[in-house]
Amino acid sequence: MEKGIYFISDLHLGAKYLNDERKYEQRVVSWLDSIKNSASEIYLLGDILDYWYEYRYVVPKGFTRFFGKIAELSDMGIKIYWFIGNHDIWIFDYLPSELGIDVIDGSMVKNIYGKKFFLSHGDGVGHLKPGFRLIRSVFRNKFCQFLFSSIHPRWTIPFAHSWSSKSRDSHEGKDPAIGDEIKSLKQFAIDYSEHNDIDYFVFGHLHCIVNEKINDKSTMVVLGDWINLFSYAYYDGDSLIVERLNK
Repeated sequence: MEKGIYFISDLHLGAKYLNDERKYEQRVVSWLDSIKNSASEIYLLGDILDYWYEYRYVVPKGFTRFFGKIAELSDMGIKIYWFIGNHDIWIFDYLPSELGIDVIDGSMVKNIYGKKFFLSHGDGVGHLKPGFRLIRSVFRNKFCQFLFSSIHPRWTIPFAHSWSSKSRDSHEGKDPAIGDEIKSLKQFAIDYSEHNDIDYFVFGHLHCIVNEKINDKSTMVVLGDWINLFSYAYYDGDSLIVERLNK
């Protein structure tokens, strides 16, 4: 029997609105440890860290246990893909070289055990609101990144965490599964599948769980998050299953 493929997104490790950051990180590490003997590949589909910026000679503190576990799994021969999200945008060369992972900026189409997967964090596909499109382009602009890196981290890190908290507060209590974003993501998948042979579309970003057949040949999965849902997906070569940890 082939080893399984795991998909997870939106951990938001380091977020200041978490009640106990250390306990939260330990729970993630415990889950990773529990799958190390059954996993062939692990796909981290974005927003794994709530904020990350690699300066040329320094990186933010924290995440020691998580990074150590990822490095351990990588050293065991488990292939790990980390997709850049809209919170952990600024991953450059440190994490790939230190942890032995592949960092994906954008989407990936990949054949896994005979099925074709379209994988993406989800923030860059479908219809993007003008304001979000503008912010996304600024954050990814090389010159803007250079200007940001010239500001001392004592200012940029608190600002980033404050931005994240306010963004979460503005979405608190809203159900994205019935909102425009999930509809847009579904329409993107439907349109894309008309001209491409895709068995599974797998996204993160929206902090809700979706596992829906969108046409005769394609299924769309949105992975949820680990802030409230503690959800992930597992592919055994036969079917893609969305599961949740017991709280």
